[in-house]
This record gives sequence, C-alpha cells and structure tokens, in this order.
Amino acid sequence: MGALDFLFVVAVILIVLWLLGFAFFNLGAIIWVLLVIAIIIIVVRLASGRRV
Repeated sequence: MGALDFLFVVAVILIVLWLLGFAFFNLGAIIWVLLVIAIIIIVVRLASGRRV
C-alpha cells in the first residue's frame, strides 16, 4: 500500500465521519422540532378541555 493509497483511505474515512456528524446534527434538530410540536399539541388539547 503506497502513500497515496493511505492518504486516500484517510480522506474517505474523514469524509464519512464528517457526513455522519452532519446527519446526527440534523437528526438532533428534527428531534427538537418534534418535541416542540408535541408540546404544542398537548397545550392545545388542554386548552380545549380534552384529556391528554
């Protein structure tokens, strides 16, 4: 395995890790949005007099 092959493998690993980090960051944002929506639904149901 030459030096260029090694650098290519390192570059691919770094890109994959970067993409995974980006995906998990967006997943965290989606979870927060779903949490806010759930809280809004609970508040609306409580305000309308229905059981949660």
